Amino acid sequence: MEAKVNEKIILGIDPGTRVLGYGIIEVKSSQLRIIQYGVLRLEKMGSHELKLKRIFERITQLITEYLPDEMAIEAPFYGENVQSMLKLGRAQGVAMAAALARDVSIVEYLPKKVKQSVTGNGNATKEQVAYMLEKLFNQPLERKFYDATDALAVGVCHFMHGKTKALTGNGSKKSGWAAFLSENPERIK
Repeated sequence: MEAKVNEKIILGIDPGTRVLGYGIIEVKSSQLRIIQYGVLRLEKMGSHELKLKRIFERITQLITEYLPDEMAIEAPFYGENVQSMLKLGRAQGVAMAAALARDVSIVEYLPKKVKQSVTGNGNATKEQVAYMLEKLFNQPLERKFYDATDALAVGVCHFMHGKTKALTGNGSKKSGWAAFLSENPERIK
């Protein structure tokens, strides 16, 4: 009897009120594949309330279309502008509400944890994150969509930290970057 291949679809979100990034990845055992990634541009929308409504609608649309098993979302971080953090938190909350309304489980990651997981450096730049994702997925990524590559990175972080059951189909307790490299040496060039 052939063993069942574990599969999982992860929706990664980089929340924002000007630009929101999303990335959808498929996990089959320890193999990753990009299904879709992109951005939701909100800069030209008039009120904050309309932006939040649009975020809810787009996340709901992505969930309906791609049926993710889990959502990984970047946590807001404290900056100098409290108003910006408040708006970012609202955007994150609306994205989370869309997932919860569709019974999609959610895990939150700090930005430093995401960067550390993908590049090995918690202070990596968006360009460095995108570069490492290109190597990891073995395909070029659209460089004008750094919010989208950040969202893919959130999904990869979720994969690497073993918070999803599909990651270790062989019962292995290995997780993280080192485990991925040891199991997939051909993926890094």
